Amino acid sequence: MAAIGILARLPAAPLRDRVMGVPVTPITARRFQNFRANRRGFWSLWIFLAMFLTSLFAEFIANDKPFLVYYDGGVYMPIFKAYPEAAFGGEFLTEADYRDKVVAKLIGEKGWMAWPAVRFSFDTVNLNLKGAAPTPPSAENPLGTDDQARDVLARVIYGFRISVLFGLVLTILSSIIGVIVGATQGYFGGRIDLIGQRLIEIWQGMPTLYLLIILASIVVPSFWWLLGLLLLFQWTGLVGVVRAEFLKTRNFDYVRAARALGVSDPAIMFRHMLPNAMVATLTFLPFILSGSVTALTSLDFLGFGLPAGSASLGELLNQGKNNLHAPWLGITAFIVLSVMLSMLVFIGEAVRDAFDPRKTFR
Repeated sequence: MAAIGILARLPAAPLRDRVMGVPVTPITARRFQNFRANRRGFWSLWIFLAMFLTSLFAEFIANDKPFLVYYDGGVYMPIFKAYPEAAFGGEFLTEADYRDKVVAKLIGEKGWMAWPAVRFSFDTVNLNLKGAAPTPPSAENPLGTDDQARDVLARVIYGFRISVLFGLVLTILSSIIGVIVGATQGYFGGRIDLIGQRLIEIWQGMPTLYLLIILASIVVPSFWWLLGLLLLFQWTGLVGVVRAEFLKTRNFDYVRAARALGVSDPAIMFRHMLPNAMVATLTFLPFILSGSVTALTSLDFLGFGLPAGSASLGELLNQGKNNLHAPWLGITAFIVLSVMLSMLVFIGEAVRDAFDPRKTFR
């Protein structure tokens, strides 16, 4: 009775807390506090998001076309639509070359153009170089040009975007497949688990890189084709983690009670058991994302990645290897990749600390 009286006089814990104005459970609030406590991972997340969101508007940052043209009372947006030179008082019906001095003079007589900060796209060839390509950094090309006279800064911006987008799509799709396979093995167990594990062990033992090189050399690679090839071998990363969580919880009392009440197996797996497995799964996602980006960069470096001419960090690394007299190529690609992958690792460490039960329930 005395213990009950002491507990009754204790202040009641709030059922809800708020994080950035959004009501959340106390456990979620504590996990967010643990994530913020890891300053390196917390600021890496914001810096990475700022870089990624900025790269999504690459056409407005680095382009060989103005994003806005005002001419003779009309407004034109060449980024979204191709306009002929005749629309601005020229003679040709082909698309206007806004970098041409004649076209610029025609537009300047009756209007103006708003240019991006970098007046080159990832595939724009600078025909006004003062020397043979690759040229060192200058006022016109802050990071220099590559061996095909293309602006390195523009290629870095577009290459960063396509690398992150490729990694995100590959991570999401491979995680979905891995979670479904791991949940099925862990929940049903028995022969399904035994046969599934043997097949996965055989699949993981295959020489992935050599198979990717062989498959990529058979067909002309594209974004989605390359994504499908990497997805064939990337989905096994989360199977073991999810399988272990489902094997641990398949005999818990709430699972047995749900079975006794006649709840279907998919409902038990993905409505009741999956939230427990997602805690361990989320801690692996940043590392899987960094591995996906590295895989694309490796294939591009070897020449079996994205189509020729695409903005690629791996292709920029290959140019740095082939042009040792132009160190700015290799140094730029190394710095961008090292910073991006380091931030992803720091974010993963912060997420791991946030979901660590020793810190959450301490």
